[in-house]
Amino acid sequence: MKRLGFWIAAACLALGMGGVSAADVQLGAGDVVKLSVYGSPDLTTETRISEKGSLTFPLIGEVAVGGLSTSAAEHKIAELLEKGGFVKKPQVNILVTLLQSQLVSVLGQVNRPGRFPIDGKRSILDLLALAGGIAADGSDTVSLIRKRDGKATREQVDIVDMVRSGDMSRDFELAGNDVLFVERAQRFYIYGEVQRPGVFRLERSMTVLQALSTGGGLTPRGTERGVRIKRRDAAGHLQVVAAKHDDLLLPDDVVYVQESLF
Repeated sequence: MKRLGFWIAAACLALGMGGVSAADVQLGAGDVVKLSVYGSPDLTTETRISEKGSLTFPLIGEVAVGGLSTSAAEHKIAELLEKGGFVKKPQVNILVTLLQSQLVSVLGQVNRPGRFPIDGKRSILDLLALAGGIAADGSDTVSLIRKRDGKATREQVDIVDMVRSGDMSRDFELAGNDVLFVERAQRFYIYGEVQRPGVFRLERSMTVLQALSTGGGLTPRGTERGVRIKRRDAAGHLQVVAAKHDDLLLPDDVVYVQESLF
């Protein structure tokens, strides 16, 4: 329930920050646009922007609009119409009917993975909200993979820490072809004399006592003095550690509760 409440709040925050005008949309290959000129209905046309970033418009022919915002493209077409003597002081309007060039992929442990259009300024929280938020078994840390000037970069953003602190400087603005990836949350294992053995989500700063509680507590035959943690060190060697209640668990720890001898 706590994670559900967190994501409802995050979604409201993200969507509240996401309202922008169509003038902020950057045009690119594959986008479908509808163009009209006020007072000249015969010039209304709907077309797809080509792979080289251009469209064909009546009277003026091919126009390069890739990389331009809709408002900049409107201004460019209006200038060409006026310079060619076709329309006096034209008022051009561009409506994007299908946005294909500015898509962000949201993958991994989210409720609705997929590709989402960047219809204006959109941030990490905006896209996570559009993808239905992080799933119950998803990590609180999101990987952002971006490619700029032919170089790929990877940023890790702790969503929970960012929202709790109110520091939104790492709620990065996204662009077309960016990728958000949410890994599965870190887990721990518990078995032996517990009521509910199995695999569970490793919460932040989780102690051995909290792990025992997650496992439903001890069975009548279990003993708190017989708790062991099995974990692998950096070299991959298995270690067995006698556990105390306030010891912190690490990812992939295996908690074993022994049977009481008395």
